[in-house]
Amino acid sequence: MQHLNVRFLSDESTTTHSPPRQRAIPVPFSYTPSDDGVDENLLILLHGLGDTHVPFANLGKQLKLPQTATLAIRAPEKIPYLYEEAFQWYESFDSLGDLLPNPNPAPALDLLTKIFDHLINNCGWSPQKIHIFGFAQGGIAAVEFALLRWRQQLQKSPDLSISPLGSVVSVCGPLLSYPTLKSPCPIPLLLFHRSPPAESALSSSNKTAFRKGFGSFREAQVGGEGMPRSKTEWEHIMRFWSERLNHRQTNDLYEVV
Repeated sequence: MQHLNVRFLSDESTTTHSPPRQRAIPVPFSYTPSDDGVDENLLILLHGLGDTHVPFANLGKQLKLPQTATLAIRAPEKIPYLYEEAFQWYESFDSLGDLLPNPNPAPALDLLTKIFDHLINNCGWSPQKIHIFGFAQGGIAAVEFALLRWRQQLQKSPDLSISPLGSVVSVCGPLLSYPTLKSPCPIPLLLFHRSPPAESALSSSNKTAFRKGFGSFREAQVGGEGMPRSKTEWEHIMRFWSERLNHRQTNDLYEVV
């Protein structure tokens, strides 16, 4: 026999938010309100190395997450010596074109900080209703930014129960840093990554770093390479979002789960 969970909701009017302003965000972006007209959540999408925000803006529209607006952001730095439009979240290559062994993600973190300040202070978003999805280098930027937000909050408030973000999904994006925190970051994190021998497979030390840094850590390891492609692969992420995204009952009565 199935049990129905009935959750009574507060008498609250539908939340509206101002769209991000182009003059406040120093890189191109694409903002799409929710299909159902209720922007209760905001999902930020961060592309991988060598890409732009355009495919991820299309992905956000295809996901059709209920009561969720999407914001796809282009990385701040163009990759040098390439003819096509290809961008990086931080300097990734040396003068010979080889990947840097110890890149500095500061440009990405500075940009995301500026964008979040605008979304919270000018657009009316609550930090706990902003969620991030990042792929590869975009996933690195997402998880490093989550830890930065937590460090900043620890400096301002002793309340360890308040999460400075709604959630983070990192697809094949490891941490660059090894977390040293007084208390693990409470931001819910899903790490979707590939099994060896995939080129993007994460090492055991990568996973240890995530467990050290995040108190609410879940992982989904599957075969293959790159972005999730099948319905089965996306189910890991959709299930995680179904547990984390807020839902507003628009008639202010109750909902049955």
